Amino acid sequence: MKKRRLSRSQGHRKALIRNQVAALLVHGSIKTTEAKAKAIRPVAEKMITLGKKGDISARRQAAAYLNHPEAVSKLFEEVGPKYAEREGGYTRILRVGMRRGDATPISMVELV
Repeated sequence: MKKRRLSRSQGHRKALIRNQVAALLVHGSIKTTEAKAKAIRPVAEKMITLGKKGDISARRQAAAYLNHPEAVSKLFEEVGPKYAEREGGYTRILRVGMRRGDATPISMVELV
């Protein structure tokens, strides 16, 4: 399966995605490059699905992946119950504009 490499090594890419998903869950929306936004979207959707389950196994899986206690608690206390009736599509990617320094497309990822 092809994954977005983001010009990083595997460990660096994994840490980047974990940190961005945690920031998305804590803050509700983040601004990042379009490529990173597209890379974090499926992971964020999976985390929210775990939050909807709400059992101890799902909490442990999310805690093992996120490594951010505040994000895990917010996921299971606020975000998961909020999307209990929704089947999917928990995130939205909006194009914001171009970055001034290198004209990279910037997007905002937010929870619907």
